[in-house]
Amino acid sequence: MAKVFISELVLRDGHQSLIATRMRTDDMLPICAKLDAIGFWSLEAWGGATFDACVRFLKEDPWQRLAKLRKALPNSRIQMLLRGQNLLGYRHYSDDVVRAFVQKSADNGVDVFRIFDAMNDMRNLKTSIAAVKKAGKHAEGAISYTTSPAHDIAHFVDLAKELEAMGCDTIAVKDMAGLLTPQSTHDLVKALRSAVSLPIHLHSHATSGLSAMCFLKGIEAGATLVDTCNSSFGEGASHPSTESIVAALKGTEYDTGLDLGALQEITAYFRDVRKKYWQFESDFTGVDTRVLVNQVPGGMISNLSNQLKEQGALNRMDEVLAEIPRVREDLGFPPLVTPTSQIVGTQAVLNVMTGARYKSITNEVKNYFLGRYGQSPAPVNESVKKLAVNDGEAITCRPADLLEPEMAKLTSEAERFAKSDEDVLTYAMFPDIGKTYLQERNAGSLVPEVLLSKESVNSAAPRFAPNEFKVTLHGETFHINLTGSGHSGEEKRPYYVSVDGIAEEVFVETLSEIEVSSGAASSGSKKKAATAKSGRPRPAHAGHVTTSMPGTIVAVMTKVGEKVNAGDAVLVIEAMKMENEIQAATSGIVVAIHVTKGDAVNPDESLLEIQPE
Repeated sequence: MAKVFISELVLRDGHQSLIATRMRTDDMLPICAKLDAIGFWSLEAWGGATFDACVRFLKEDPWQRLAKLRKALPNSRIQMLLRGQNLLGYRHYSDDVVRAFVQKSADNGVDVFRIFDAMNDMRNLKTSIAAVKKAGKHAEGAISYTTSPAHDIAHFVDLAKELEAMGCDTIAVKDMAGLLTPQSTHDLVKALRSAVSLPIHLHSHATSGLSAMCFLKGIEAGATLVDTCNSSFGEGASHPSTESIVAALKGTEYDTGLDLGALQEITAYFRDVRKKYWQFESDFTGVDTRVLVNQVPGGMISNLSNQLKEQGALNRMDEVLAEIPRVREDLGFPPLVTPTSQIVGTQAVLNVMTGARYKSITNEVKNYFLGRYGQSPAPVNESVKKLAVNDGEAITCRPADLLEPEMAKLTSEAERFAKSDEDVLTYAMFPDIGKTYLQERNAGSLVPEVLLSKESVNSAAPRFAPNEFKVTLHGETFHINLTGSGHSGEEKRPYYVSVDGIAEEVFVETLSEIEVSSGAASSGSKKKAATAKSGRPRPAHAGHVTTSMPGTIVAVMTKVGEKVNAGDAVLVIEAMKMENEIQAATSGIVVAIHVTKGDAVNPDESLLEIQPE
């Protein structure tokens, strides 16, 4: 029997970390027989962001994915990642929803449930752990590892003791950002082994370049299970490569007993598969030692880069990475993992993009200060809390204790488009996109996002402009490299370029986006109001309400003719999976609303117009 057991992550966390969770089920099934024959302790294949990505982007039924994988992996434990009371969504659910979700997950093929809470608030794990045990499945309690003045070995040991008392079968150390060092891993595992009788399972991302060394030191201290990812989707923001760890332990007392030759066949398959998803590759998936300071997990940094790129502000990434630790401290040092990573990250982006810290505060940050996610690890910044919720008092009970049973209500709401209990739970996780997905499925109109071929992109020069090219002007050729650009909403947009190796800044005004009145030529070229590409007017005065980042309108909170005061919430936008109230900048009468629920919006657009008093 192997001394160390391997959990393989290529079907879930590997592609979540490196290609934004975009691998499709059809690309998983052909290799399942070979994965099934290896002898892994488990195959992580569900949970995390896979449920969201299936519904939002791939237009796949996540429950069908699970059932298909269960059939294709008859000899393997299928493992999933569950966010405790958050399940796979971004809010707390009532206990009856948690129990129903766990039972259906078990019925459809999950054997091992890794359960964690972003706040390490053990109250948020009790219901899901009990539900897993009732279903007769393996409950793995996870400690979200982080570093701060509030987190030390004694704290983590106390958490492990609570998990053991709840009935967990194993304890996972979930190092989602790659913050463990070899020595801290050794010391933590040694302390855990002394305090609890359960097997210790190590999970660490390779972002800082330390994880493989951490695994060896942790194994020497008594860890018997480790998470690895096939090298085709391993290393960097992902995990230590499976083949490397198997080779490192071969011939030692910790030998995994796995066949390197058989693993290589799997590697060759996934290397070819990964090429199909090249458009989702991020520039932030290699080793990045800045994580040891900013603590940003791999999946979070790729999300941040996409958000900033959409705003033409990728050049401000370093500012955002510097702001994240400050926001985290204001919130009492929560570990950065879903959903707290999105809560902190989105607020940091807002703080940078608005030019003033906490000028705009997301609903999730407000709920965080009110205790709606659980107990913060350390005291919060009271002045920031006052900005967010004024004199609002934080709850002290378990957040789910305030929730009434929801399953009956959800079932009734989904009656017209849900065909099974699983459909109701899909709707519960994501009411808007889940409902749309189910309706489109029923109508036979599902269309997954397009996988672009490199050839088609290269042949579409007008749409996909190069960032490096040569320009010949008056017989002289210049080598141009575009290194960045300013905000797309500016009248004259700055572009940062290198011309023959010399840094320059140029300003470009896109005249095609500006309408000119028919009589302009004879009246001094008077322009009409500028419009964005969406057709909405560009903001021209304080009465124009805008968003600080691209997103989707989830609520319009006013109507034309209504009087609003400066600071009133008039819209709610979802960006980076977080909701943010948009306030009126001035008092007056609403004279125009340019959006409806579900509209995609950008910062260079006026979403609503107020006539100032």
